[in-house]
Amino acid sequence: MADPARAAKLAQRIKVVVAEALGRRVKDPRVESITVTDARVTNDLRHATIYYTVFGDEAAHSDAAKALEKAKGVLRQEVGRNITVRLTPTLEFVADQIPVNASNLEELLREAKRRDAEVAALAAGAKHAGDADPYKGDDPDDLDEDDVDDEDAAR
Repeated sequence: MADPARAAKLAQRIKVVVAEALGRRVKDPRVESITVTDARVTNDLRHATIYYTVFGDEAAHSDAAKALEKAKGVLRQEVGRNITVRLTPTLEFVADQIPVNASNLEELLREAKRRDAEVAALAAGAKHAGDADPYKGDDPDDLDEDDVDDEDAAR
């Protein structure tokens, strides 16, 4: 079993090799809109998972997935030529959900900003529930019998 640092280095190399091979070796027009975002390799260096994004609608996503499955052999061959390991890892392609999650987060942040603006608008015209000065002063009229200590009464 290889160490995780070696697996991480190999994953980065596989990511670069696959991205270049998609541009040079694979002649399918369906892969033109694919961007390789990440790659992960198991610690035994036998399996690589490659994450990708596709610009376009749902049809472009499904076409890209089919094109990657079709080109898997060519891409694995290219990976085998360009890395230095005893066994060429198997490749698995997974659609990356980061853009979808990022757009959901952006929508949630816009909603939070809108609600904060509503609260700020409500707070601008609001008045305090109690007196303007809720703290009692040193005015003798403000003192209750409970507030007077025995020492103060002796003076």
